[in-house]
Amino acid sequence: QVQLVESGGGLVQAGDSLRLSCAASGRTFSNPGMGWFRQAPGKEREFVAAISWSGSNTRNADSVKGRFTISRDNAKNTVYLQMNNLKPEDTAVYYCAATPLGITTLTAAYNYWGQGTQVTVSS
Repeated sequence: QVQLVESGGGLVQAGDSLRLSCAASGRTFSNPGMGWFRQAPGKEREFVAAISWSGSNTRNADSVKGRFTISRDNAKNTVYLQMNNLKPEDTAVYYCAATPLGITTLTAAYNYWGQGTQVTVSS
């Protein structure tokens, strides 16, 4: 069983930065791709960023390009999401997830999910 635990969320002001972490433990499939998703109240869960096993390939949603950066440290089994220049519309619960695919933006392709961490950005 795989466990993904997110941390680093909080309440910040517009323009501030946060770094989310996702620690993985337990057995998983080989070389998992990892992703970050978010869900705001009353909205569908949406893709934010994804990264391949090696870290050489990344993808970002258009809404966060130039502001968010995904990275990973496989030695620590941890994935990060650096969020800069936060905006009120970034307010959501952020989830990390693992996929057996190399890298994908598709929610349905992710088999394991964390419990989420709340990010609130005030204007």
